[in-house]
Amino acid sequence: MPSPAVTRAHALAAEGRHRDAFAALAEASGAGDSDALRQLADWRIQGGIVRRDLGEARALLQRAAAAGNDDAALLHAFFAANGVGGPSDWPGALESLRELAPRIAQARAQLDALADFALDEAGGPMTTPQLERLSESPSVAVARGLLGAAECAYLVSRATPMMAPSLVVDPATGRMGPHPIRTCDFASFGVYYEDFVVGAINRRIAALSGTDHAHGEPLQVLRYFPGGEYRPHMDALPATDNQRIVTVLVYLDEDYEGGETDFPELGLRFRGRPGDALMFANVDAEGRADPRARHAGLPVRSGTKLVASRWIRRTRFAYPPPTPILADS
Repeated sequence: MPSPAVTRAHALAAEGRHRDAFAALAEASGAGDSDALRQLADWRIQGGIVRRDLGEARALLQRAAAAGNDDAALLHAFFAANGVGGPSDWPGALESLRELAPRIAQARAQLDALADFALDEAGGPMTTPQLERLSESPSVAVARGLLGAAECAYLVSRATPMMAPSLVVDPATGRMGPHPIRTCDFASFGVYYEDFVVGAINRRIAALSGTDHAHGEPLQVLRYFPGGEYRPHMDALPATDNQRIVTVLVYLDEDYEGGETDFPELGLRFRGRPGDALMFANVDAEGRADPRARHAGLPVRSGTKLVASRWIRRTRFAYPPPTPILADS
């Protein structure tokens, strides 16, 4: 149950008294209220009421952890491991995880899963599979067995409770509606959900692609039921200074028919086994969107197709912050 200060802040915010709610949390945080510190960290992460500031959120989580809030301590460990709101400190974060394991089941599960990973001191992989080239230009290649069976199962188990239909915002109405070309469910591992295992997988994808793990958008898991597809499209974006230069798809299961990844301009069609990664360039040598990289996820005829997807940008990626209610906060 949250502290009285957090309960009061929620009530004030529900009444539209956001500045009073912020002041109540700030006062309680200053007095060392661990729940208030955690709530204020959430507000700094979300950016809806006060200005988004991941560095400040990380500091607030650290203070909440020091005040005895284990939930905040676990999220702070995730932030430290993955370089959210400050530099990455994988060894220090891992030590925090070990300290939390006797008290938090999720921390124990993370340690158990990591025991099967061959990682360096920064959380990166000791080795990556060799690439099998399928196309030279644009580059399309496959890495067999990038993930093991346990890692595929972990992603599926973590993603399943978060699955939601693929939606987009209608620019005319501002309302969410069905995705026009992607008929599937998806789950995204944003800052709250990029735990140690997901972070290590993202580092493995970065090592495979020769990029920095901080350049990737949040890892997604896509789930296609019969009839589900991703119609022909390009992953490169129009009018952006931070282009999606590479896409990596990791196949998580094989209990389905259809669903191949198709590159119509290349005459190339591919279906991976569980753990196989398909990596392809979205831009040409000059960094421009390459129309030859247009591709599709063909309709699934039967069964359920599960695939992890990571779009990798040219430089460090961060979502544009929302406009907070308290713009001067």
